[in-house]
Amino acid sequence: MPPKPVPQEDASPRKRQVIAGPEAKPAGRLRAKEKATPDRLEQLVTAACASLEDDKAEDILVLDVTDRASFTDRMIIATGLADRQMQAMANHLEDALEKVGLKLRRDSIQGSDDWVLIDCGDLVIHLFKPEARTTYALERMWGPESPPGTPAAEGEGDSEASPPDDPAEA
Repeated sequence: MPPKPVPQEDASPRKRQVIAGPEAKPAGRLRAKEKATPDRLEQLVTAACASLEDDKAEDILVLDVTDRASFTDRMIIATGLADRQMQAMANHLEDALEKVGLKLRRDSIQGSDDWVLIDCGDLVIHLFKPEARTTYALERMWGPESPPGTPAAEGEGDSEASPPDDPAEA
């Protein structure tokens, strides 16, 4: 027996969005957030780096991933040596960002035993233990020597790769 249709007025906001289809205007919380201005982004990066330096984070690296990622413009990678240090760094980062006007959502900080991720929108901060930083090697993946993002990776165009210009590269 097929499921009984839910009347739209009794449906949750997400169900109403699904019923409306892909052409409908997204619900309020599904709207894309405006990008930070370059000055604002620099202010956030400066506040985060100062907080990390105060907490004795090691190997602080700021990467400009504007041309490589569609989900963020800057990435900060830093190393903490102990669980308590990493926890303190995350708490102090949250405080430092709030002082410059960025209140993080409750789910913006995700952690595991050896990695803490702080999603600030146009800035993403990764705190690693040394072994995890070596294992995941985000510097190689997102650093200046990494290939620029493709249109498919940035959410544009189709997913097929274009053929190389030089047949010798094929």
